[in-house]
Amino acid sequence: MLKAQFDNDLKEALKAKDLLRADTLRMLKSRIQNEEISAQKELDDDKLLSLVASEIKRRRDSLEAYVAGGRSELAQKEQLELEILQKYLPPQLSEQEVGQIIAETLAGQNLTPNDFGKAMAQLMPKLKGKADGALISKLLKEKLK
Repeated sequence: MLKAQFDNDLKEALKAKDLLRADTLRMLKSRIQNEEISAQKELDDDKLLSLVASEIKRRRDSLEAYVAGGRSELAQKEQLELEILQKYLPPQLSEQEVGQIIAETLAGQNLTPNDFGKAMAQLMPKLKGKADGALISKLLKEKLK
């Protein structure tokens, strides 16, 4: 189970005195515990992957804000945390592979930009956890034009 892997990696980081990795995993573990308390049940691996993806998105957003604000030391820390968290996600599809899946899924449908939500509903079961949502959105918007 993924949760056990987080615990083992946290123990290893503490033994190795890798403070950044340990802090990142502690934050993730805390978020998992909060979500489990909220849901009143233990989360499965799919939910855990969703939480990791959510944390990655937060890091990307923070990274962009720090870069735009000229805070390179904070941006570097966010980048390192982002790399630590990305190791827990399955390999991501390339832009080309995502485009191919979008084309195959929407083939034969006459969709307009107003059908964006409908198209996303068809795509997300196939791409969730395998590709970044921003990339999917960008490619889908291009396809619907």
